[in-house]
Amino acid sequence: MSEGIGARVLRKEDKRFITGKGRYTDDIIEANQAYAAFVRSPHAHARIVSLDTSAALAMEGVETVLTGPELVADGIGNIICGWGITSKDGTPMNMGAWSALATEKVRYVGDAVAIVVADSKSQAKLAAEAVVVTYEELPVVVGSVEALAPGAPQLHDNAPGNLIFDWEIGDLAPTDAALASAAHVTEMEITNNRLAPNPMEPRSAIATFNEAEDHYTLYTTSQNPHVARLVLSAFYNVAPEHKLRVIAPDVGGGFGSKIYIYPEEIACLWASMKSGCSVKWTSDRTEAFLTDAHGRDHVSTAKIGFDSDGKIVGLKVNTKANLGAYMSLFSSAVPTYLYATLLSGQYDIANIYCDVQAVYTNTVPVDAYRGAGRPEACYVVERIMETAAREMGMDPAELRSKNFVRSFPHQTPVIMAYDSGDFDANLKQAQEAADVAGFAARKAEAASRGKLRGMGYSNYIEACGIAPSAAVGSLGAGVGLWESAEVRVNPVGTIEILTGSHSHGQGHETTFAQIVSERFDLPTENIQIVHGDTDKVQFGMGTYGSRSGAVGMSAIVKAMDKVEAKVKKIAAHVLEAGEDDIVIEGGAVKVAGTDKQMLWHEVGLAAYTAHNIPEGMEPGLKESAFYDPTNFTFPAGCYICEVEVDPETGVTEVVQFVASDDFGTIINPMIVEGQVHGGIAQGIGQAMLENVVYDAAGQQLSASYMDYAMPRADDLPNYSVHHASTTCPGNPLGMKGCGEAGAIGSPPAVINAITDAIGNNNLSMPATPSAVWAALQDVSQKLAAE
Repeated sequence: MSEGIGARVLRKEDKRFITGKGRYTDDIIEANQAYAAFVRSPHAHARIVSLDTSAALAMEGVETVLTGPELVADGIGNIICGWGITSKDGTPMNMGAWSALATEKVRYVGDAVAIVVADSKSQAKLAAEAVVVTYEELPVVVGSVEALAPGAPQLHDNAPGNLIFDWEIGDLAPTDAALASAAHVTEMEITNNRLAPNPMEPRSAIATFNEAEDHYTLYTTSQNPHVARLVLSAFYNVAPEHKLRVIAPDVGGGFGSKIYIYPEEIACLWASMKSGCSVKWTSDRTEAFLTDAHGRDHVSTAKIGFDSDGKIVGLKVNTKANLGAYMSLFSSAVPTYLYATLLSGQYDIANIYCDVQAVYTNTVPVDAYRGAGRPEACYVVERIMETAAREMGMDPAELRSKNFVRSFPHQTPVIMAYDSGDFDANLKQAQEAADVAGFAARKAEAASRGKLRGMGYSNYIEACGIAPSAAVGSLGAGVGLWESAEVRVNPVGTIEILTGSHSHGQGHETTFAQIVSERFDLPTENIQIVHGDTDKVQFGMGTYGSRSGAVGMSAIVKAMDKVEAKVKKIAAHVLEAGEDDIVIEGGAVKVAGTDKQMLWHEVGLAAYTAHNIPEGMEPGLKESAFYDPTNFTFPAGCYICEVEVDPETGVTEVVQFVASDDFGTIINPMIVEGQVHGGIAQGIGQAMLENVVYDAAGQQLSASYMDYAMPRADDLPNYSVHHASTTCPGNPLGMKGCGEAGAIGSPPAVINAITDAIGNNNLSMPATPSAVWAALQDVSQKLAAE
């Protein structure tokens, strides 16, 4: 059975996961280990009047209690935002100070003011409760629209009116002119609800300071350990980079929420140095709701105009993005370059303009969550396209198809240059799989049972593998977004792949091994993937934005090119043949058309013994590469959702969900399908169930699974997943990425289906039973009034 590209190879890593042998941060126990607990603000906005740690310090088992002023006195820097945005008036964004431990003010419920280190978890928690903090409560604002209103409570002195930036993209005048002359204009207010990420494994950290060597080690639940080390050393002054090792072992999911450095990692490293103990902290679920970066939270108005033939002439969007109390690492990029640049969707739109106001509020900071800006853009575009089709009396698929981009490359008015795709193929494949032609009969049958049946479309496109570095640098990114790899062929022929990508559920140990198996025709069991340790891998940018395939694997391919060239030189020398006649197949390196060969391990041994290699060649068989893409990749697809609604209760059931995706080259179809399934589950969760809710005092009303509705198995249908792919020309494997697509394309498909079923387009996410029932009552009242 082939184990190379396209094979459904079972995941190698699952053996340890399903047998309970995984090694997560909380499984690790260090010598002289103590435990941390944080004193957190119960108020959303308050001035710290006094902080008394004496009672806590006197308690049994307490090693130390440390506060914000002490942290600042030791020179620990403020948390940074790594992507600079310039407002349309030319001014830089207003970034408020965020200390890992608050010093003068707290700005959201859960803001940390002190860290307690004790010999046990229970002792640390009890001591944290004994710390006495006196607060002077201040006025609170939790919504982006309210935060911008005159007289709203101010969070940061350097951000007047709570405005972080007012940014624009596209051309306003021609867009306004196109809309003014349009034969039809659709206008909508669209809210993208706030989400909590909820990875299976909560965040955790173990920090150890070795006084003898003046060296720090941090085990952490990170999606990008090298960036964590860079930020901790260069910006937070926790430790010199060469004196800090960051290890991200097995990590149980991230969805973007583990990209960043949080206050807890900083404080634990510092507390380890101050206390002389290894300091371990593991979040509980309530802490996760209160401190993990949230996602989405956009309020937008959108206008789209069409000519008399149904062709789009212009799109104008104004968005208010709630970034919470502080700016997190990538937060500024999410509602700007990861959002507004995708507002063209799959459509050929000549005129687009978008204005984005980013806003501070007394809520948990908001940053990238699965899809990061792309789901928000897709929701705007696909909701307004569906609405426009209904207003104009057109079939929603026909309106979309009429406006598809069909010639590639295609330059949009908002930066992106689409390089490949066949949107008609995805639409047609999805329609056939969904049996769109039979929908009317299914709708009638549902009506006979007293149910309302609806169908909704979503044609998404996203940008993955964010690059090239020079381009994102010109847009404000503080890092390059290349990836690194090293291929080590050992003397016995086994192979180690060191990658700067990080796996936290994506199956890299399997798929990365598959591309090596494909190249060198070796079993995957002979290939080991090494990642997640800054002392082993030279450098890397981590995993997010579906970059591991298109960027991470491409770096491996480049390194394998170098290894293959050296292998062929050695074999040609030993076998007395020309390099062009050497082929690698069947676990051997052969002279084509002859019986002369060296087994793979014999080439490895020859390279390391160096008794008979070409003159001037260095011994060994190890090569590295850095790969910087030439463009984003653009996965795309068509999703069709069917729902049934009970008009008596508003309960909605997703009865069919069909996906047709264009992911370019697919390494392992089984893993790709799993990624799509998971993404759609998260999208359905956003559309129908999930919502972070605050009251007027800034208290989070949804900080437990009693109050935050996660999708369960019986909320989800059996998915029908298909692929109609085009090859990406921008990387050596032709890959586009698959990790976020499901979460991007599914929410508008679900809401479009529900609104189709109930005959009321005025429905926001989440479409809970009560919200759907209320929308149905509005329809009934309007019919009665008529």
